[in-house]
Amino acid sequence: MVNPMIVEGQVHGGVAQGVGGALYERMVYDEGGQLLNASFMDFLVPYASEVPHVETDHLETPSPLNPLGLKGAGEAGTIPVSAVIASAIEDAEGFPIRSMPISPAELWELRRARATDPVPAQEGPS
Repeated sequence: MVNPMIVEGQVHGGVAQGVGGALYERMVYDEGGQLLNASFMDFLVPYASEVPHVETDHLETPSPLNPLGLKGAGEAGTIPVSAVIASAIEDAEGFPIRSMPISPAELWELRRARATDPVPAQEGPS
């Protein structure tokens, strides 16, 4: 790592971005394809208090694709978060999560549907 503090910041920022993507960042379009929530006034992002504590460890392997052997690091924190949160909900609730992001209202609706029909019809991926 050229600068370990920057790598730590990239990983922590990536996790925060992943939490936002899993729980908050829904892009809404009208019937003409116009984005309706294009500003931070209507596009939620997580507060620092909504991002879990992150412990990191690093395995340094140089890239063969450039002379300095450098790689990016932030993506490692972002990519798995939606899958981890969906898997945690599935484990806790016992029903599949078919799409992300998931809002509290959507989770409530899934729980309500599960209570009225304990064996829901299987759907394809959305």
